[in-house]
Amino acid sequence: MKNSEIRALSLDELKQKLASEQEAFDKMKFAHAISPVENPMKIRDTRKLIARLQTELRAKELAK
Repeated sequence: MKNSEIRALSLDELKQKLASEQEAFDKMKFAHAISPVENPMKIRDTRKLIARLQTELRAKELAK
């Protein structure tokens, strides 16, 4: 997901997307702990996406 796409989301959509990405990240980390995942870079990408979502969510909350 690109930064421009993240900026276009509303506050509720950001919260929903953040929750779903965090859930997916937790599942990936758990699966990776049991047996290595095919693409470990996906874990890092998901973590970075979560950070971008949190940053934009915070910016929109402060702008209110």
